[in-house]
Amino acid sequence: MTLRTVAATRYVTPLREGGSLPAIVEADDDGLYVLKFRGAGQGAKALIAELIGGELARAAGLRVPELVFVQLDPDLARTEPDPEIQDLIRASAGLNLALDYLPGSVTFDPVAERPDPLLASRIVCFDALVMNVDRTPRNTNMLLWHKNLWLIDHGSALYLHHADTALAERWNDPFALIRDHVLLPFASALDEAASMLQLAITPDLISSVLDAVPDEWLEGGDHAGRGARARHEYAAFLSERSRQPGSFIEEARRARAAHV
Repeated sequence: MTLRTVAATRYVTPLREGGSLPAIVEADDDGLYVLKFRGAGQGAKALIAELIGGELARAAGLRVPELVFVQLDPDLARTEPDPEIQDLIRASAGLNLALDYLPGSVTFDPVAERPDPLLASRIVCFDALVMNVDRTPRNTNMLLWHKNLWLIDHGSALYLHHADTALAERWNDPFALIRDHVLLPFASALDEAASMLQLAITPDLISSVLDAVPDEWLEGGDHAGRGARARHEYAAFLSERSRQPGSFIEEARRARAAHV
């Protein structure tokens, strides 16, 4: 699979949510995007998780805004008065990742909204698969747009890739943090959702998504000179979790039973 590449032409406004300081930017295709900076706190690994999580979710039939690569010219920093933003732009020169901006969208509110049980279950199962720690009542990372639920911000998924342990060795982790998932109370169809996820997330699909991850992101920092090995680690971890989801599905069932 391939993602489109655009060039940022104008920094519009920061989105001061969390520590990564994403921003709305305009690109050379006249589109607006929510840019995730490679030079932000967790570096390229957050962009890797964003790309893998977003594209696997889309392939599983969940709604995710289009992801695009964004070339960022450090000269854009000259027009920004905020020194923190200037530093972030300069540190992120080159290839970054962005999501299509959804104008008029609103943050999902679990008090006001009651999502379909199967949809909620599919999202819970997916987030357990990719170990997404950031879909909680405090920060739902979901938007309502044109009456549909859209998933955003997967940069905190696959969080084990920040640890020293080889990712593939942790494929059977039950992901106890699923207990904090904002949709868990609505997820009454976990078994059906798990079957759907197994059919959708195949080794071939995983390989296709991983092929889209730029080598420069995989080979930077902790993965210096080990791009192919890093790609293999992600593929092995995700393929085994998808093939044998029992541990994390059972954990989700247990966590939901404690909620209801």
